[in-house]
Amino acid sequence: MTIWKYSEVGHNQDAKKEVKPFNNDDVFETPKPERLIERVLTLASNPGDLVLDSFLGSGTTAAVAQKMGRRYIGIELGNHAYTHCYPRLKMVTNGTDQGGISKAQNWKGGSGFKFYELAPSLLKEDQFGNLVINKEYNADMLAAAMAKQEGYTYQPDTALYWKQGQSSEHDYIYTTTQFLTVESLDAIKETMQEGESLLICCTAFQKECTTHTPNITVKKNPQMLLGRCEFNKDNYNLNIIDMPQLDIEDDTEGIALPEDSPVTENNKTTNPTLFD
Repeated sequence: MTIWKYSEVGHNQDAKKEVKPFNNDDVFETPKPERLIERVLTLASNPGDLVLDSFLGSGTTAAVAQKMGRRYIGIELGNHAYTHCYPRLKMVTNGTDQGGISKAQNWKGGSGFKFYELAPSLLKEDQFGNLVINKEYNADMLAAAMAKQEGYTYQPDTALYWKQGQSSEHDYIYTTTQFLTVESLDAIKETMQEGESLLICCTAFQKECTTHTPNITVKKNPQMLLGRCEFNKDNYNLNIIDMPQLDIEDDTEGIALPEDSPVTENNKTTNPTLFD
């Protein structure tokens, strides 16, 4: 029960009936009625606002936000992301879900949503207890992850292999698993334009590389990631560094995000966490 009358917002028994069409074999134990979430979103948001449900459960908040013209982000750690949230939102968007608040909102379907899975942990312990780059990351995935970690936009250049990401007009990043030598730096330097700078992330390098070229900085993986990444942890203690900028002109597209592995981001206490 809630502070509002059952006749106005319903209760869990109503909610279980609403969830049943999406997964009849495994009805979620504690769903919320769509009318209850509708009341909350009416009081706390306007059409076009962004709604966050960090424990999405059976997907009620996302479904109601979609029907009410709100944008949304839903995060779900459990298998419900696949068995409940995804099929429910598919039925909402294609209009076959006519339960809950559909009639009250005159919902006929439409818009859409994006379904994301978090990548595996970037760091992993080897058999000796040493931190290494996870073997699940291929060269492109590693380059993209390192660009993100260092605040660069991942956009590989079609002509120059070392221009994998860019943070400004003249600042670039290059990630490689090969042993870096001064000869490698000289080859790169010959193709750099005046005023350009480069950050190279590699697994090993000659010690001379650190001071060989003034406009090229060399860092070693995975040591450069220590203190910034969480690994082999299943929890909600996320630290977000580089949040993407949302375009307020976007349509009412939502995101259902299963949290299969912890986000590997900055773990410094000076950065705000998701719950600050």
